[in-house]
Amino acid sequence: MDIKRRDFLKVVAGGGLLLATGEPAFARAPKTLPPNALGILYDATICIGCKACQSACKQYNNMPPDHTYRPPELTDQIWDNPVDLSAKTLNIIKAYKSGTGATKNREVDGFSFIKRHCMHCIDPACVSACPVSALQKNPDNGIVSYNKNACIGCRYCQIACPFNIPKFEFDKPFPQIRKCQLCSHRIEKGEISACCEFCPTGASIFGKVTDLIEEAKRRLQLKPCTYYKYPVSTVTSSYKLLQPVDKYQEHIYGEKEGGGTQYILLAGVPFDKLGLPVLPELSDANRSETIQHTIYYGLIAPVMFLAGLLYAVHRNAKNEDDNN
Repeated sequence: MDIKRRDFLKVVAGGGLLLATGEPAFARAPKTLPPNALGILYDATICIGCKACQSACKQYNNMPPDHTYRPPELTDQIWDNPVDLSAKTLNIIKAYKSGTGATKNREVDGFSFIKRHCMHCIDPACVSACPVSALQKNPDNGIVSYNKNACIGCRYCQIACPFNIPKFEFDKPFPQIRKCQLCSHRIEKGEISACCEFCPTGASIFGKVTDLIEEAKRRLQLKPCTYYKYPVSTVTSSYKLLQPVDKYQEHIYGEKEGGGTQYILLAGVPFDKLGLPVLPELSDANRSETIQHTIYYGLIAPVMFLAGLLYAVHRNAKNEDDNN
C-alpha cells in the first residue's frame, strides 16, 4: 500500500472539518419535562432546620443511622449525625453561615438551611452515563430510579452527576448505588414523598412540577414583611400555614439549570453559597451525547484512526526497507 503523508493529512483535515461542522447536524435535541412529572419545591426561607424530613427519609426508606462524626463518649449505634449525603443518607439538611450568623436568610452575617438530595434531572447525566441502564428515567412521572440487579458497580453515574448525588456502598460485599428515588414505592400506593409529608412548615412540598414552578413564581412576587399562606405537604393542599415572607433571590433554581430538574428551590441566599453548582442551561448529557454522535456519525473517528495506523505501518515498513 502506498499512502503519502499529504494524502493522510487530507483525510485528517477532512475528518476534522466534519467534526467541526457536525454539531448542528448531529446534535441531540434537549429533553423536555415528562407529561406528569412529579417533584418537590423546597423553600429555604421557611425551613427551620428541624430535620424532620431527614428523619422521615430514613424511616420510610429503611436506611441505617449514619455516624459520620461520632464522639468517643457516644457508644450506642442509634444516634444519627451525617454531615453530608452518603450511601446511608439520601436526604440531608445542611446549613450556611456567614460571619456572626445573626440573621436568617442573609448572605452577610446571616445563615440559611439547604436540603440536598437527588435533583431528578429532566435530562439526567447519570442515566446517560450508565452503560447497563441501571439508572432510568420514568417516561411518565420523570422519577430517576435505580435497578440494583442491572448495576455493574462502574460508578460512572457518580462521575457524571454535576450535583454529586449518587453514592456507592464501599463497605458492602455486594454494593449498590444509593440515591433518593422520590419515595417511588410510596407514590405507587398513592402517597407522597416522606420528606414532604412530615415537613411541619411547608418548606418541602410535593406535586406536579408545573404546579410547583407556578407556586415558586407566585412567591417571588410576594413583598417581604407581609404574610402568605404557605401550603403544607403538597402544592395543592387545603392546609396552609400563615407565615411571614422574607426576601427571595430572584431565581428559581432547577427551572433551567443543567436542562432543568424536578427538584426546584427558592432561597434568600445565593444558591452557590448554599453549595449548589452554577450550571449552563444545556445539560451535560446533551453535550456529551452530541459529541459522541458527531464523532461516530458515519464512522468518522474509526476511519481516521485506521488511516493513522495504516500510515504508521507503511512509514515503518518503508524505513526498514531503506535501512536494508
